[in-house]
Amino acid sequence: MAKLFDFTHVKGDFFGGITAGIVALPLALAFGVSSGLGPSAGLYGAIFICFFAALLGGTNTQISGPTAPMTAISMVVITNIVAANEGDVARALPLIMSVFLLSGLIQVVLGSIGMGQYIKYIPYPVVSGFMTAIGVIIIITQIVPSLGYYPKEDAAFVSQFKPKAEEVIVDDILKEEAGENINVIEDFRETIRKARLVTPEQIRQESQSLAAKASSGVIGAVKMIPRAVKNISWLEVMLTAGTILIIYGFKRITTKIPSTLVALLVMSGIAYGFGLPYKPIEVIPSGLPQPVFEIFTGFSFTALSPYVFTALSLALLGSIDSLLTSVVADNMTKTRHNPNRELVGQGIGNSVAAMFGGLPGAGATIRTVVNINSGGKTRLSGMISAVLVLLILLVLSPVASQIPAAVLSGILITVGIGVMDYRGLRAIPYMPKSEVIIMLVVLILSTFWNLVYAVGIGLVIASLMFMKKIGDLTAKESDVIPLADETWTDEFDFPEELKEEVFIKHINGPLFFGSTSDFQQLAKQIPGTAHWVIVRMNRVPYMDQSGLYAMEEVLNSLANSGKTVLIAGIQQQPKLMLQRIKLIPNLVPEEHVFANFRECLIWIKENVQDHA
Repeated sequence: MAKLFDFTHVKGDFFGGITAGIVALPLALAFGVSSGLGPSAGLYGAIFICFFAALLGGTNTQISGPTAPMTAISMVVITNIVAANEGDVARALPLIMSVFLLSGLIQVVLGSIGMGQYIKYIPYPVVSGFMTAIGVIIIITQIVPSLGYYPKEDAAFVSQFKPKAEEVIVDDILKEEAGENINVIEDFRETIRKARLVTPEQIRQESQSLAAKASSGVIGAVKMIPRAVKNISWLEVMLTAGTILIIYGFKRITTKIPSTLVALLVMSGIAYGFGLPYKPIEVIPSGLPQPVFEIFTGFSFTALSPYVFTALSLALLGSIDSLLTSVVADNMTKTRHNPNRELVGQGIGNSVAAMFGGLPGAGATIRTVVNINSGGKTRLSGMISAVLVLLILLVLSPVASQIPAAVLSGILITVGIGVMDYRGLRAIPYMPKSEVIIMLVVLILSTFWNLVYAVGIGLVIASLMFMKKIGDLTAKESDVIPLADETWTDEFDFPEELKEEVFIKHINGPLFFGSTSDFQQLAKQIPGTAHWVIVRMNRVPYMDQSGLYAMEEVLNSLANSGKTVLIAGIQQQPKLMLQRIKLIPNLVPEEHVFANFRECLIWIKENVQDHA
């Protein structure tokens, strides 16, 4: 237990945790509101993820909770599941939290099997494009609420979906009857009877659900902007603008007090104190968070199975987000985090948060930096931060429920502006075209299509481009040369009379599926007069299955043309690959495999004669 807690830095941990908790409060509220589950979901996420990730994670100073990237993907999950449940959030909540719980458990598995060390191999252009897309998504989706327009509350807009709502309700009735083995054609009266029981309120709720779905996401938000402008609320606009101005302006006065908190208190105080007719956020339930038992009592694999890939995507994103923040913390504290333990801690935190209806999250860079700068040294600081948010929830939830929604929109807009990768954007004119293409593809697809698929496509493109570069580099530096034309430093004393009939192949770099096509040209490049081919492999650290079979094809071709192959300097991994499929000794006898070129040279002097 001595290793788990270090109380020698209690004072610094206390101030670090308190400051980080204050910064986390408005962000948690904002992320909860934007997700569609309400401010309480953001607070619950900030409490449980922060506490358990700090207690069990692998980065001592990490402050975790809902983040912009995790909330962006969560919004998609929530919108789809709520729409599938006729717009009833309470009804959709168990399935939503089941997806979040599954993502947390996947993170635990990833950490347990040691996957944390591989996250660092994700290319920077993919991360850059994704983070910029997150910023663009947040900004665009907050334009409409910052103008004081809410599509679900626009009766004229909602009424447009009434025919579709009635169609959906009738379709549900027919599906229900099919499940009850009712023959609709023979007993159509039963269908009519059920249809007549549908109330105007049910139709209105379904219409609102369809309206919310049509206006969700970037494309939906863009479509809503003209209606928002026509129905603009200047009070909401001023509250949003005031929030943004304070956040950026107060930083110029001092950074010791979080400007986000100042903006929240000042603008909320003005709106409430002067009795302005603003739109408040949803009511935050008072008391301790309550478990969502329906996750277990109503569990259905059939209902959950379509979202398994989404849960995996959330887990991977949360892992990347957390470990990137861990690297920042390492650089600031001159320490070294444990990536696998960090994933386990984050996964447990996300799992517990899901059980209590909280949003999923990850390590939060800004909050972690604030914690470190305020004196946080150990995991105790993160736990203190979580406890502070819990105390605020228990004591001040009625007050927090009066916060204007427009203020949170202003906070989110600044979050969107801050999360964008400006370093990557500024480097576009100087970056290689291939990397610019990857970044822009991820940015555009993430913004207007699907965050998860965009990252996957970006990784595939980056991998293909990387393999092409390595293949081209290997082909460029790996040449078939007659010793009469060019020699390496250790080849100068090669017998002069044998240089015309001994050829050498220098292979530089790994022999893998990205470089095999050029390697296979080896047999065609050697003149028919040559009797001996030396393949120097001392610079081949790795060979995959494609490289192995390419080598087999070349060796067979050389053997069929009457040439003898000598292999010099082969490393352990490529040698084992050749031995596994019996290329050594079937095609290249053991006596023709040499540890280095010097031994090969001695053998040639003793066994090869000039055929000229």
